[in-house]
Amino acid sequence: MLKISTRGQYALLIMTSLAEQNPEKYTPLKILSHRHNLSIKYLEQILIQLSKSGLVAGLRGNNGGYKLVKKPSEYTVGEILRSTEGEISVHSTGEGKSISDVGNDFFWNDFDTKINSYLDGISLQFLVEKNKEATGYDYFI
Repeated sequence: MLKISTRGQYALLIMTSLAEQNPEKYTPLKILSHRHNLSIKYLEQILIQLSKSGLVAGLRGNNGGYKLVKKPSEYTVGEILRSTEGEISVHSTGEGKSISDVGNDFFWNDFDTKINSYLDGISLQFLVEKNKEATGYDYFI
């Protein structure tokens, strides 16, 4: 079954939030936690995973926090989700059977290709722009 976990959804949300910040400065964990109403511990787990995947950089200390390592236009939704979800694919029917045991492999392979192509075709910058359209440019803490 294809399902994106809350961890993957939050990873995408946090990456979008970091993309909206000054690219030169680190955003403190406390601010991200407060902004998205997430526990610091859970958020830290997500950010450590994103850091291990090379998507964000972290800095400890008074001026520490997290920031993107590339421009928002250089990230895809697919790579962000794969950093927390692993490969995005329909591997099983949810009943312990592989798709090959069920049949219609051509359909499921094409489905995987289309889903991944869609996810890889959307940049983080696109999400930032769409969020600004939906909410405006004012931001309050």
